Parts: sequence; C-alpha cells; structure tokens
Amino acid sequence: MKKFRTEDWIVTFLSIPLIILIGFAGLLPNGGPKIPESLTTLNAWFNIGIFFLIAFTLLFIGNKLLGRPIKGVLVSFSIIFVLALLAQWVAKLEIVKFYGFEAVFFSVIFGLIIRNTFRVPDWLKPAIQGEFFIKIGVICLGATVLFSDILKSGAAGLIQATFVICVVWFFGYTLARKLKVERSTAMTLASGVSICGVSACITAAGVAGTDKKQLSYIISLVLIIVVPMIYLMPWLAEYIVPMMSDDPTIQSEITGAWIGGTIDTTSGVGASSEMAGELAQKTAIVVKATQNVLIGVVAFFIALYLSARSNSSSQGVRPTFISVVWDKFPKFILGFIIASAVFSILQNQGLLTLNGSGKIIETSMAKTFSTFFFSLSFVCIGMETRLKDIVSRENRNILFSFLGAQIFNIIVTMFIAWLMFGVVKPTLWPTDHSPAKIEMTK
Repeated sequence: MKKFRTEDWIVTFLSIPLIILIGFAGLLPNGGPKIPESLTTLNAWFNIGIFFLIAFTLLFIGNKLLGRPIKGVLVSFSIIFVLALLAQWVAKLEIVKFYGFEAVFFSVIFGLIIRNTFRVPDWLKPAIQGEFFIKIGVICLGATVLFSDILKSGAAGLIQATFVICVVWFFGYTLARKLKVERSTAMTLASGVSICGVSACITAAGVAGTDKKQLSYIISLVLIIVVPMIYLMPWLAEYIVPMMSDDPTIQSEITGAWIGGTIDTTSGVGASSEMAGELAQKTAIVVKATQNVLIGVVAFFIALYLSARSNSSSQGVRPTFISVVWDKFPKFILGFIIASAVFSILQNQGLLTLNGSGKIIETSMAKTFSTFFFSLSFVCIGMETRLKDIVSRENRNILFSFLGAQIFNIIVTMFIAWLMFGVVKPTLWPTDHSPAKIEMTK
C-alpha cells in the first residue's frame, strides 16, 4: 500500500468524489456552486462556503494521508482561499474580461505581492501546496474535454489542430533548447504556445516536473502577450485573408481558424474572433476547443518520452509499456484521461444536461472547479516566488524563446488555416452560411 501513498495517487483518489459530484451537477440547484460576481446575497456566501468546504476537506485529508502538518492548516488555507476568491472575482469584471486577463494571472500577482512585500510567516506555510491544487485542477479539467468537440470542427479542424500542435511544439521546444532553456521548462513553454496557454502549461509542467518559478513566469508571459494578440490577429486577418480567397464565407472560416490556432487563451479567442463576425467566432472557438482536447495526448507523449528516457538512462535496458505507464507516468494525468473518457461516454449516451444557453451543465461545473483549484495553486506559487527571480537574466532566454515560437505560430497557422479552410474544406465539406464581414468593432 505504500506505493499508493504518493501525492499523485492520493490526489487522484481524492478527486473521485469531486468528479462524481460534477457528474450529478444537472440535479443540483442552479447546476452546482459558482463563483459569485457579487457578495451581496445569501446565495453568494453559500456558494463560497461550498467551495471552501470542498477544497479544505481535500487538503486536510491529503495532508493527513501524506504525513504533512495538520496544525495551522485551517488558518493558512483561509488566507489562500480569500486571495484565490478575490482573483476569481476580479477576473469576472467586465473591463478585465474585455482585455482577456484570467483568474490565474491575478492569483499569481496577489501571491507575489505578499511574498515580495512581506515575509511569508511560518503559520501561513502549511497550506502553500501549489502542486497539490494544480493536480486536482487538471483532473477536473479532464471532465471538460469531450471527444465530441473534435467532431464539431470536422476533419479540417482536427487536422489543423494536430498539425499546428506538432509543428509549433517542436519548433518552440527546439528553439528553447538551442537558447539553453532547461528541458522541462522548454516542454512547458512549447505546450503553452502550441496548444492553449494556461491549461496546457499547467498540465505539461505537472508531467515534465517544471520548476514552479519557471511555470509562474511562463504563465505570466502567456497572459500578458495574449492582450496585444487579441487586437493584432483581427487586424492582420483584415488585410491578409482577403488575398487568400474572394469568398466571404471562406474568408471568415480562415480568419476564425487562424485566430483559434494562435491566441493562447480561450477567453482571448472569444474576444478576438468576435471582431471578425459570427462565423469566424464560431470557427475560432471550435478550433481552440479541438486543440484543448489534445492537451491530454500531448501530456501523455511527454510523460512517455521522459519515462522512457529515465528508465533507459538509469537501468540501461529498454523500458516496457507497463514500466513506463504504471511506474513512471504521472497518475493525475491518468485521472485527467479517465475523466475525459467517462464524460465523453456520458455525453454520447445522452446522460449530460444542457442549460438554457445550450451549454453542458456538468462540464461547466468541472470548468469552474478546475479554474478555482488553479487559482489556489497560483496563489501558492506566487507566495513562493521572488520577483527578482522572475526578472533575472536567466529568464531572458525563456522570453526570447516564447516570442520566437509565437511569431512562428502566427505564420505557420496562417498557412495551415488557409490550406484546411480555404482549399480542402470548401472542396470536400463546403459551409452553407452567410458570414458577417470582417470588421474591427472593438
């Protein structure tokens, strides 16, 4: 039983009741608890209490099973919870939504302010467990990744997502390694640029074992650079895409596919593609969702590569599949994959519930929990990070690698979007839609 008393296994087991709760979201009042946008109602405080109780219970049991300190964990967690809740609330402000900043960005900022303005006291340390919260968030994220999202974009979207991820990931990783960025950090950076930003960074970092400070820095890059990208991409599309096709429908789909494949956050994709019209926005969101689905696939191959490399170097023998997956593969990623498979099956059997807006209640609740646990984790990471480490000379190569990979991403995705949605799709699967003209409306 000792081999199951690791953080990966315990987090996976502790997440099972949470995933079951998410599965019954359709039967819960208002589709389950939500982060309130104001604190003026009794229901808002009730929701806050639910989040607090769930997260604290998981942390307390986890600490008990892992032999970590229990004394003082309630007070420590309460401070971290308040900061994470504040980050969630700030992220819901309209002006913040407009500029594309997400809750994890403010979580890091709040944690950094405490770490770099005051000394983190000993009584605050028992609940500072960023990796513990990250792993729970990743497993919850698995419940939001449904196989049907791939089918929505058809073969064109799937092929584009696959090509973009493969080409951009390997370019970003190779560039980072040439600039002497550490291997696990390079993998996290490449995943963030090629897939979907924050979620991909967190998942890849958990698999690759990226240093928390480096992960925090890459997340900051993603969330800062996405802001100019929101406005840059529609502007580029307005001038470049008309040279690729005279058909307004094809223009809108190319624009959407280009935006969806280059902007690194889902909220940023939505804000940017809205400027290009209804069809462009629909295509962009579906393409981004398809890339999101592939997070688990990329994480699996990263883990497989690292495990094989570790086994080969340490044992001098060729690893078997069992030795790689069972002994070395991060168990919380297995939780992610299983959650994705289970909820995809439930959807296929018609057992998931739609709300009035046509969104799946269960996956919406899973996304809420995932984002919340990510916020908790990044408050912790911020509290463990000194600003002088973030702005140090050693991080310059990470910045240059990220910018180089992002520029490459823009260029390559433009050609792939044109090929798939401007040549292949109109020939094989034409779209019957009257698109809006591309206009800069924001």
